[in-house]
Amino acid sequence: MKPSVKRITVKIGSNVLTRKDGTLDITRMSQIVDQVSTLHKLGVEVILVSSGAVASGRSEMKSSSKLDSVSQRQLFSAVGQAKLINRYYELFRDHGIRVGQVLTTKENFGSRRHYLNQKNCMTVMLANGVIPIVNENDTISVTELMFTDNDELSGLIASMMDVEMLIILSNIDGIYDGVPTNPQAKVIREIGKDRDLSAYIQTSKSSFGRGGMLTKTSIAAKVADEGITVIIANGKRDDILLSLLSPEKDTICTRFIPSTEGISSVKKWIAHSEGFAKGEIHINELAGKALLGNKAVSLLPIGVTKIEGNFEKDDIVRIINANGKQIGVGKVSTDSDDARKEIGKHGHKPLVHYDYMCLD
Repeated sequence: MKPSVKRITVKIGSNVLTRKDGTLDITRMSQIVDQVSTLHKLGVEVILVSSGAVASGRSEMKSSSKLDSVSQRQLFSAVGQAKLINRYYELFRDHGIRVGQVLTTKENFGSRRHYLNQKNCMTVMLANGVIPIVNENDTISVTELMFTDNDELSGLIASMMDVEMLIILSNIDGIYDGVPTNPQAKVIREIGKDRDLSAYIQTSKSSFGRGGMLTKTSIAAKVADEGITVIIANGKRDDILLSLLSPEKDTICTRFIPSTEGISSVKKWIAHSEGFAKGEIHINELAGKALLGNKAVSLLPIGVTKIEGNFEKDDIVRIINANGKQIGVGKVSTDSDDARKEIGKHGHKPLVHYDYMCLD
C-alpha cells in the first residue's frame, strides 16, 4: 500500500471512542492508533482531532447533582483529557511514535497571530515526527466560546494545516439518502459543489458529542470548497483508515469532491472566521453587484452606506448588501471610527481589500 496523500487530518468522534455505557473503548482506540501508526510509517503526516475527553471524564467519576451543566463539563473534561491523552501516549509509544497534545479554543482562531502560532506549533511537531493530538480546551471553553463541536475544529485544523484530506470518523457509514435505520436508505457516495442535501440530513445529535450530521455536512462542504477532499466514514469499521487510503478498495463512505480552485492561506483563515466578526459593513446595490461580479474588486468607502459595531484594524467584519443579506466576510483595513468618517467618499484606500475578502 502506497498512499497518494502526504498530510491528512483525522477527526475521531465521541461515539467512535466510547461504549454505550459512556466508558472509553480502549479496543477501538487501539485499532485506530494501529492504523495511524501504519500510515505514519508509510510517510503520511497525520493530525488527529480527537473527541472523548468529556465522555472519558464522565465515566471516571460520579456526577454531582450540585453542579450545573457548564461546571460538570469543565470537571469531566479536566479529568477525562488527562486520561485520554495518557492512553494515546501509551498506545503510540508501543509503535515507537511520539505524540503531542494541542488544546485550543475558538478564540485562538479569531486572531491571525494566534492562528499562525498554532500553525507553527503543529508544523514543527510534524517536521520532528510527532503526531499532534488536538482537542478543544473544554475547561475554559464555555457557552458562546465553544466550537459547535469537534467537526468544526477539525475543519479549521485541516484548512490551517493545508492538508490534502480530512477524514471525519463517525458511527455511521456516511450521509444517507434517507433515515439511516431504514433498510432502503443508501449512502450517498459522492457530493459535488452544488448538491442540495437539506432533504436528507437528520438534525439529531450524537449521544456523547455536541454535533450532528448537519454540522458535518456544512463543515465538509466549506472545506471541500477550499480544495481539500473530505470523507465521512464509519470509525467503528475495522481498518477504516487504511481502506479509505487504499486506491484498490471501494470503501463505503461519503466523499466530498474538492474544488480545483485554490485559495490563499489568508483567505482560508477568513473563510472560517465569520464567527469572530466584530462588526458589519453595509453596502449599496452597485457595490454589491461589483463584489459579486466576475472581476476581482475591493470594497471601497464610496459603496458603503452604514457601519455597525466597534472594530479595530485587521478585525474580521461581515459584508451586508442592500437587501440586508450577508454576502461575505473580510479583514478590515481600518478601525470603525475611521471607517465611519470615510462612508461614501471617493479616493480612499479599500476598507476591505480583495486579497482579504471571502465572498459567499
